[in-house]
Amino acid sequence: MATRLTLRLQERISRLTKAEQKLAALLLENQALIETHSATELSTLAGVSKATTARFFRNIGYTDFDEARSQAREERNRTQPYAYSQATPDKAVLGRSIGDHLNLELLNLTRTFEEMRPDMLTDAARLIHDAPRVWCMGFGAEEGLARLARLTFARLRPDVHVLAADAGTWAEDLAMTGPRDVLILLTLEPRPKFQSALTAYARTTRMNVVTLTDHRFLASAQRFSRLVIGCHVASFGRIPSHATLISVLRMLAIAYIGQAGEPAHQRMAVIEEINEEIDLFD
Repeated sequence: MATRLTLRLQERISRLTKAEQKLAALLLENQALIETHSATELSTLAGVSKATTARFFRNIGYTDFDEARSQAREERNRTQPYAYSQATPDKAVLGRSIGDHLNLELLNLTRTFEEMRPDMLTDAARLIHDAPRVWCMGFGAEEGLARLARLTFARLRPDVHVLAADAGTWAEDLAMTGPRDVLILLTLEPRPKFQSALTAYARTTRMNVVTLTDHRFLASAQRFSRLVIGCHVASFGRIPSHATLISVLRMLAIAYIGQAGEPAHQRMAVIEEINEEIDLFD
């Protein structure tokens, strides 16, 4: 799938009808279909009408299906696929060059920060600064990001924890939360069913939820979040890119340092001294 088509689907899927979302999901799952199948064949594969398919391409910004296909083929033809090694020159990563993947990551980052309100990071940093405790939560692939968020902010302030790191201690963790605590939620698809129960409880304790998520989940996240930062996560495959979420976390930490000032610098200095004292790192 062409880079621009991928991003259009990521941005607009929440505004499409249910039938049109079937087509979007089909193309996001199998990116080559736009180049190898006709509009009629796409309709059949998605189980929608031809009229829906025609309307779908207009609703994501194209004149018609042919314009979308031409764009995809043009972008593919501009580069050659790359190999993992000289020993296996026929293997490519989803038929895309290194430049393709790099350009898509740059587009994700650029669009995310261009669309972000100028005061968004400052507002989120202020909430974190004023919070009695900060909690970080993510599931599946985002569990690692939650641990990264916890480590990042624990270097800047005390009382930073991972929420629901162990399913057996959810109740104990939630019992420690309270008003003005901040929950940094990192969530992409697939989302576990129990996430909604945990975020619902967070609202009852009057926690301030700061959610980093993809555009497909924006509307849902706004119902339980104090702030929602939409991240572009388009990729040439089923696995979403986490580069934007990591970058936003880093920028949020930098904004926090601007709010906290000298105490954050002092804490980083103390942690550095402890590391030297116990000779933990080379």
